[in-house]
Amino acid sequence: MFASPNSTKKHLSTTRIARISTIAGLYAALSLVCILFLGGLAWGPVQFRLSEAVCVLALFTPDAVPGLALGCAIANLANIALGGTGMLGMLDVVFGSLATALGALASWRLRDRPRLALLGPVIANALIVPAYLPIMLQGLGFYAIPFTSISLDGAYLPMYLFGLVATGLGEAAVMYVLGLPLYRALSDSPLPERLARDAGVQTEGA
Repeated sequence: MFASPNSTKKHLSTTRIARISTIAGLYAALSLVCILFLGGLAWGPVQFRLSEAVCVLALFTPDAVPGLALGCAIANLANIALGGTGMLGMLDVVFGSLATALGALASWRLRDRPRLALLGPVIANALIVPAYLPIMLQGLGFYAIPFTSISLDGAYLPMYLFGLVATGLGEAAVMYVLGLPLYRALSDSPLPERLARDAGVQTEGA
């Protein structure tokens, strides 16, 4: 009639796995839509990956940290096939996922200050993505500023600085124009209460 501690832990483990998988699937699916319809604007020198808005889930649950990182890895793996980046695309798989994980972790740690927490993904992506993107894009034979004829090919420092500014601004636009309203909408939904209840059960079953 009453669940044993072992069954409670098993249920919670299954619940967490399901939650991580759901977040990963959501991020990956949205990222693939962006890659298909926005092309280079979803992974190139100037990035507006709209799926980054769901990083606000890290303000509600720590399970979003592995979920978002896994979703990013899946999306970037798929982009290797869709974009023809070859093994160079593995740089995006490894370091892009690392940036997503660190940004989500910062958001979780700063969850009591939502506006500040949203800077986590902005800073992580702005610092990490431009560090490897020039190498990847040079290997593919291009690195020009989108919508211009200005090429930064062969000049790593200018490429990194441009990427830092461009990636940071793109990420900030997504996180604050899309992510912040999404956070507010989710805050008014049953989601926070449900996650808090699950966390309480987990504490009792530990």
